[in-house]
Amino acid sequence: MAQEPDRGTLLEVRGLRVDYTGTGGAVTAVDGVDLTVARGETVAVVGESGSGKSTTALAVTRLLPHTARIAGGRVLFRGQDLAALGDGALRPLRGRAIGFVPQDPGVALNPVQRVGDQIAEVLRIHRIARGREAHAEAVEALASAGVPEPAARALQYPHQLSGGMRQRVLIAMALVAGPDLVVADEPTSGLDVTVQRRVLDHLEALTRDRGIALLLITHDLGVAADRADRVVVMSEGQVVETGVTAQVLDRPVHPYTRRLMAAAPRWSPSAGTGIGTAPADAAKAAATTADRTDGAAPPLLEVSGLTRDFDLPRGSGRGRTLRAVDGLDFTLARGEALALVGESGSGKSTTARLVLRLDRPTAGTVRLDGVDLASLTSRQLRDSRRRMQLVYQNPFASLDPRFTVRRIVEEPLRAFRIGDRAERRAEAARLLDLVALPARFLERRPAELSGGQRQRVAIARALALRPDLLVCDEPVSALDVSVQAQILELLAELRKELGLGYLFITHDLAVARQLCDRVAVLRDGRLVETGPTERVFAEPVHEYTRELLAAVPGGRRH
Repeated sequence: MAQEPDRGTLLEVRGLRVDYTGTGGAVTAVDGVDLTVARGETVAVVGESGSGKSTTALAVTRLLPHTARIAGGRVLFRGQDLAALGDGALRPLRGRAIGFVPQDPGVALNPVQRVGDQIAEVLRIHRIARGREAHAEAVEALASAGVPEPAARALQYPHQLSGGMRQRVLIAMALVAGPDLVVADEPTSGLDVTVQRRVLDHLEALTRDRGIALLLITHDLGVAADRADRVVVMSEGQVVETGVTAQVLDRPVHPYTRRLMAAAPRWSPSAGTGIGTAPADAAKAAATTADRTDGAAPPLLEVSGLTRDFDLPRGSGRGRTLRAVDGLDFTLARGEALALVGESGSGKSTTARLVLRLDRPTAGTVRLDGVDLASLTSRQLRDSRRRMQLVYQNPFASLDPRFTVRRIVEEPLRAFRIGDRAERRAEAARLLDLVALPARFLERRPAELSGGQRQRVAIARALALRPDLLVCDEPVSALDVSVQAQILELLAELRKELGLGYLFITHDLAVARQLCDRVAVLRDGRLVETGPTERVFAEPVHEYTRELLAAVPGGRRH
């Protein structure tokens, strides 16, 4: 274990134990965790989904759900045991002394309040600033978190922002009051690589210049390698290895750490071997796709002149409309995987919604098998949606908290009257096995699952109808590296067996390279570069594409 820095320990966790009470009784999620964070230090906690990373973060901030309790141990902040404090004593600390960046912006942000007001509220509550001064500081916090046009964005509501921009709002909210400790639970998992780099640069500068202590929860080993002074590896609620980052990641001792490192995508745009290269099954599918594309077969999906404008609120300091998607043209062949990559707010997720007719374009057409979706009746459109399924970016918001996993996965089968009750139950169990979840999870509810487990349930549900086209909006961004590898292998196998096409939206270029035949790079709603994945990543033409590739995490320590 690495020696503690001389700067002084700000956070000290000793023997932490956290129990959850669920339908099957009490379950220990964190068992005897020890860790420290010094002033000016970044400590990364890594491990698989369900390892206890997020529960540890929630215990430190005393934000555990009502089903969980601290059953043992101490959480010392400036020598004061947070585990023993009541709500009244905790209130002045939260936001002011301890900032928290939660994993899920969809739940953490108030949907009926402008984001600038939500950030300014932190300043008002702690009597740091009021009125115009608070609003100005909120705009400055948005700019520091990498939000473009922060004055305009401050006047928008959460639903008007992309997932990545909402995540940056949470980061601004956590930092605006100048806390001494920031606990960040997957703070960049929804961000593209360039914004991720800017946000992490900002956090790094704060730890260096202001002595902020950062406890970083992440499943991205590249981020941990680049940014952390020390790493804590967790498995099944316990710490299995800890030490200086280079020591742990370059020379791991514990078998679990070695398995994590073996599963992590490694990025090298010019390399043709190793993780980050398309798996054999995907490569075969790519060859098959190329054969089909060269023939006379029409594309599965054809997008022409696709445009979407959004009205902006008064006082935003710009034109009254925002063009989120601007004249997109692309096709997708049967069995082909096309990656849409670009910064948060570039129009990736809006494009997905337009393709699925969950939103109407301002101009342009979307054709499925040559049929314009805009020409379909409501009944015809419903039938077409059986052929197009969506895996959402946010597993917390996409799963009904009242339903069991079994009911969630069976829901598409019931909606389209497929199979009887016994057949649907058997199919739900098979689908869960496909996404690497044991059958015992069928009777659990989303609140009893980790973020990665919820996303696997969402993927199982999307596969239930055996669609022709799967639109994947950051489908593996919430998954740890080992499960991510399983899901990508699964998607490649399904593609080979079923001829499934993928419109794959991702900010992770290593993931795009592993799965996709072609890549389309979006910036400000426009396509700036498109072509075969290996060509675009090895020999990018556009400066923006080169900027994306240079920002991929994991290369700073080499």
